[in-house]
Amino acid sequence: MLETNFDGMQVLLVEDDAVVRKGAQQALELSGLRVSACASAEEAAPYLSPDFAGILVSDVRLPGMDGLALLQLATLRDPSLPVILVTGHGDVSMAVGAMRQGAYDFIEKPFSSDLLIEVCRRALDKRRLVLENLTLRRQLESREGIEARMVGSSNAIDKVRRLVLNLAPKTADVMILGETGTGKELVARCLHDFSGRRDHPFVAINCGALPETIFESELFGHEEGAFTGAQRRRIGKIEHANGGTLFLDEIESMPLNLQVKLLRVLQERQIERLGSNSVIPIDLRVIAATKEDLGTLSEQGKFRADLYYRLNVASLALPALRNRREDIPLLFEYFVLQAAVRYGQSAPLIGSELLHTLMAQRWPGNVRELHNVADRFVLGLLDDMLMPSGTRREASLAEQVDAFEKAIIEEALHRQEGNVNAAAESLSIPKKTLYDKLKRFDISTDKFHPAPQAARRG
Repeated sequence: MLETNFDGMQVLLVEDDAVVRKGAQQALELSGLRVSACASAEEAAPYLSPDFAGILVSDVRLPGMDGLALLQLATLRDPSLPVILVTGHGDVSMAVGAMRQGAYDFIEKPFSSDLLIEVCRRALDKRRLVLENLTLRRQLESREGIEARMVGSSNAIDKVRRLVLNLAPKTADVMILGETGTGKELVARCLHDFSGRRDHPFVAINCGALPETIFESELFGHEEGAFTGAQRRRIGKIEHANGGTLFLDEIESMPLNLQVKLLRVLQERQIERLGSNSVIPIDLRVIAATKEDLGTLSEQGKFRADLYYRLNVASLALPALRNRREDIPLLFEYFVLQAAVRYGQSAPLIGSELLHTLMAQRWPGNVRELHNVADRFVLGLLDDMLMPSGTRREASLAEQVDAFEKAIIEEALHRQEGNVNAAAESLSIPKKTLYDKLKRFDISTDKFHPAPQAARRG
């Protein structure tokens, strides 16, 4: 069984008896753990902070500030910091009371080295999870603008963000291509929100969900008496979107007889309500989304070729989640935090084992499916396989290894702010090897460099 990696983490050991302190320190260090040993609580206090990468092990009976007071100080500075108390014979009831006040565990003297190591390793593992989650949350909180809306650090999603910002201020209609669940409506909303039309309506229509009998009325509106049941005038979606953006999702489902009418709207920028002879000028941007190849459908006569070419002036392809696996940890944390707020619950810790399992899935439902899993995780509804039954088909071993390796490299670059030399040193690999891997995984170091202060303010 592989041991958990505690690199960079330490045990803060507080014991006034020099012999006991030395023995405990040596036992922990021989097991591969880093130790900072202190003779008093006052000496240990400066170490304690929300960012302290370690745990606290303290004797209860100390000169000056005792272990219980140190526990109170530690929980005040960081309630999630694991504190292990070492008690003498007869102090067990007091130690149990201390656990109610926030202590992680207690060890009764005399204790074996194996027990001390085992308890410390469990506490360090919990602390590592807390710090990993804290890092992810800080990454999310530090994002602003489009990065706060379209979460991820992969080259694939970074390319999409750049295209969105480039296309947003333009007047051209846009075609969004992508599998189900890749976030087509989110991208459409970003195109709208980062454009000059942001103060006007964003109107979304799912073409696959509207019955053909009411499609034309929904799109173009109608006058009173235009057909049986039309008891009063109705403003259609196109007219309602005037000045803003009309988003047509699953446009491949639009009936052929209505496609020619939509084409006319796109060309002339005017509409007529059903039952009216009046022409209404409109100013809007049309964003269409599809999961199908409209070019192939037009060749088969299932979609109008002229409408396809009119919509496909500017196109934007969204990557499947399996092609941006390195974004899964950040996305999952983002969805977990959202779900925790929505359901009024505390966000549970996300362990490395769960993240590895998530990154190994095929994700046929893409980001939408990951969102669903995050909701189930917060509600405690994930099954023994950690996944809903529809997602259990695993990636190949090579895909899993590549995904993990790429994620580890990008995390190292993030910590070292894009410094390849420092990243290679932290990963204990030659610089040339790291450069080869950067090329193989198509990793750009530019995005890991800290932004200049002036740019951040802008």
